[in-house]
Amino acid sequence: MPNNRHIAVVGNAQISATPDIAVIHLEVESLKGSSAEAKTDVDDRVNKLLAGLGKFKVDEKNVSASSIATAPVYSYGDNNKRVLDGYRASRNLTITLNKLDNLNALMDFALSVKIDEIDRVELKSSKEVELKNEASALAVANATEKGRMLASAFGATLGSVYSIGSAEDGSYGRYGANSGIERIEVTGSRLAKPRVTGKYLQENMVFSASVGVVFDLEVNQ
Repeated sequence: MPNNRHIAVVGNAQISATPDIAVIHLEVESLKGSSAEAKTDVDDRVNKLLAGLGKFKVDEKNVSASSIATAPVYSYGDNNKRVLDGYRASRNLTITLNKLDNLNALMDFALSVKIDEIDRVELKSSKEVELKNEASALAVANATEKGRMLASAFGATLGSVYSIGSAEDGSYGRYGANSGIERIEVTGSRLAKPRVTGKYLQENMVFSASVGVVFDLEVNQ
């Protein structure tokens, strides 16, 4: 803090926006007698998913499906003896959907080709960078106005900026964080009646920003 008269204020701002992008995280796995069989089964289901993405206006650059993992699966039987149950293969996929009207239909399709789990859905805005910058600018304006108002109330004038302290920005859904969207897990008998009901879109997103700043104070003696 400066040795002369000063005022420290924190400016805050929020901007609302409607999500226009969904990032869908999927997982598919298979348990077979050999690693090769499990991998083939997983690859077949992933290929069916990829082959049908065109009707949802999703191209390959918006899909990540490169990773795969295989591992033996054991259980313990009589006398605590380890028994090999088979080999599990799993793949994780990420799909970016630019047309939110297709979200529910895309999830239905993923389940229909036996994708095991819709891990989570993230709702985002394509204008995230611009909105965060706008929120930061509004937070600065709020800090300046707040400092000017407080200085005037005490018979002083707001001077030059002495220092800019902490600055934070973030985003969240109006009715809960994106991670709060219903988690959908589908295995075995659930495939017949997947829990893909209702509406998964939040009303809007909020981009927030705050900034701490110290101003000099000019006081008429």
